[in-house]
Amino acid sequence: MKTSLVVMAAGIGSRFGGGIKQLEPVGPNGEIIMDYAIYDAKKAGFEKVVFIIRRDLEQDFKKMIGERIEKVMEVDYVFQELKDLPEGYALPEGRTKPWGTGQAVLSVKGRVQEPFLVINADDYYGPEGFRIIHEYMVNQMDLNADAYDMCMAGFILKNTLSDNGAVTRGVSAVSPEGNLKGVRETYGIQRVDGALKAQDEDGNPVKVQEDQYVSMNMWGLPPAFLREVEEGFPKFLDQNMEKPKSEYLLPSIIDRCIREGRGQVRVLPTHDKWFGVTYREDKPTVVAAIRKLIADGVYPEKLYE
Repeated sequence: MKTSLVVMAAGIGSRFGGGIKQLEPVGPNGEIIMDYAIYDAKKAGFEKVVFIIRRDLEQDFKKMIGERIEKVMEVDYVFQELKDLPEGYALPEGRTKPWGTGQAVLSVKGRVQEPFLVINADDYYGPEGFRIIHEYMVNQMDLNADAYDMCMAGFILKNTLSDNGAVTRGVSAVSPEGNLKGVRETYGIQRVDGALKAQDEDGNPVKVQEDQYVSMNMWGLPPAFLREVEEGFPKFLDQNMEKPKSEYLLPSIIDRCIREGRGQVRVLPTHDKWFGVTYREDKPTVVAAIRKLIADGVYPEKLYE
């Protein structure tokens, strides 16, 4: 069965100090975090990568990564644009940011007809997640099920924190059978005086535990799920069009499917340590981590000879 990797790379990276953090070199030969994700995905068995990018970044993106990846696997590009709205909807005045990860994934409709794995461009996930999701897609995913058959890499919260500031995570409730019961976007997660602090979207304190599962936007999805994303977008806009910071988020779409009995998500545990360049101060840590992974034999010195 053919499988595709979908990389969400349209983010502006405002907290990174204005730079395009997805294109920051972190490897010894100028590799970016995406290079390592794509290497792991290809090794796991994914045959195609679709990059979701901003149209104004197209030439720089192709020069820095696309042309290199085209030599080792099939590559396609789609664009997440602020103005890409369903028929009958107009861009509201004052809206300056795209509509979130749900809109991003919707941009691959018509370009992906096979099971696909969605990841963030600026996250390092480790090899295990790619391997277990690909195995699930090929050997277990039921493309003809009445409810969407999905999976996600279940990261351990303590393995996904930044030493340089707070992070947002999809804190996940998991059934004894290993299925996702729900995802709650949780904000401001960080260690303060040795204890984990977090808050909900309204700024109210919430409790989190370092050993619980979180979603890192690493979702294995059947192609039919794109219909769900498409049908839900107008409903989201009807409720949020006048909220300039509202986002149509992929975890929220999946969470709704679960609650309404239209989808099931198998949580596939991974113990790899996440890292990413959320803040500029994260970069030296990421560079050192990549160096250690090379020294440990996880990656070659040059990914693509």
